[in-house]
Amino acid sequence: MSFVTVVVRGLIRRRTRTTLTLLGISIGIAAVVALVGLSRGLNKSWAAGMKARGTDVVVSNMTSSLVPKPFNATVRDRIAHLPHIAATCTLLVDLMSVENTEMIMVSGREWGGFTWANLKLISGRMPNDAQEKAVVLGRTAADVLKKKVGDPIQIETAELKVVGIVDGNAWVENGSVILSLPLLQEITGDQDRINVIDVRFTTGTNRADAQSLCEQINQLVPEARAIVASENLNQSEISRIVGAMSWSTSLLAVLVGVLGVMNTMLMNVFERTPEICVLLALGWKRRRIVELVLWESAILGLFGGVIGVFIGVVGVRLLGATPSIRGLLEPDIGIRLLAVSVAIAILVGVVSGLYPAWRSSRVTPSQALHG
Repeated sequence: MSFVTVVVRGLIRRRTRTTLTLLGISIGIAAVVALVGLSRGLNKSWAAGMKARGTDVVVSNMTSSLVPKPFNATVRDRIAHLPHIAATCTLLVDLMSVENTEMIMVSGREWGGFTWANLKLISGRMPNDAQEKAVVLGRTAADVLKKKVGDPIQIETAELKVVGIVDGNAWVENGSVILSLPLLQEITGDQDRINVIDVRFTTGTNRADAQSLCEQINQLVPEARAIVASENLNQSEISRIVGAMSWSTSLLAVLVGVLGVMNTMLMNVFERTPEICVLLALGWKRRRIVELVLWESAILGLFGGVIGVFIGVVGVRLLGATPSIRGLLEPDIGIRLLAVSVAIAILVGVVSGLYPAWRSSRVTPSQALHG
């Protein structure tokens, strides 16, 4: 009887138990893929939005909330003269309930600022001026809100008109309702308040110049913080909280999988004691018995990981299509995350099999007489 035959037979002998164990591992790995993918997608989507707008530095007060805390618009005047700053653009952004959509990004932008330049019209037109009660919708936002050019749109108590559908070249931009800054300030009652200043560098600004500029802004503006755009969300408290919660929840689910595999392998060892005794009597070394148990548990981990990755990817795609998330972020499910998830599953299998493998090595051939 070959080693592979014994391994396979040990797994398929109790098909129901093996199936339930695979399900336990796969749910844990699916949680890793889904939660970590969404967390990474939040950072990636935000960074892509900054790049699409041509923003090099973001000045904001990103606390523990999903959107920055507002501050006085005069902050821009205190930093606009600094070296290496080619242009600034003030914004007021918020996550709001708009009509039947529970949460969508609403972005009020300084009229004439550079953050309008990346928006490419798909249909309709841009607002005529900062006072026109009009909005343009990113193409994803238009789909989520089920709006087309000419339709009315209710934001808080104000009724506005959709005058254009745009492509912002980034997931966050395409999922936003975009209007002039004064108009959103009037709607929300935040006159003379903003929560983001986008800064664009002069040509030739290097990384050292960027860090120096951020330090100068932080000294001049204690109520906000300047961060290079690509690192803005990564360094925020909310990003750290989301990342920590994603991994801690995932690891808890993986721990459940560890206990499931360990229980299955222990039961297998107990039930197969006579078989193990016979293998020892036929000349199998104890090291070979340990390898047998570890291979079985590792294979359980491998198949559980593959199934979990599939469930996780499908689940994330379905979740990303829901109205509450669609347009806010694009989950980041890369090959590296999938490979790490499968590796975690295999590790779960091996670790779970260590104690059962040790127990199997303590069996003696004479125990077969008592089977």
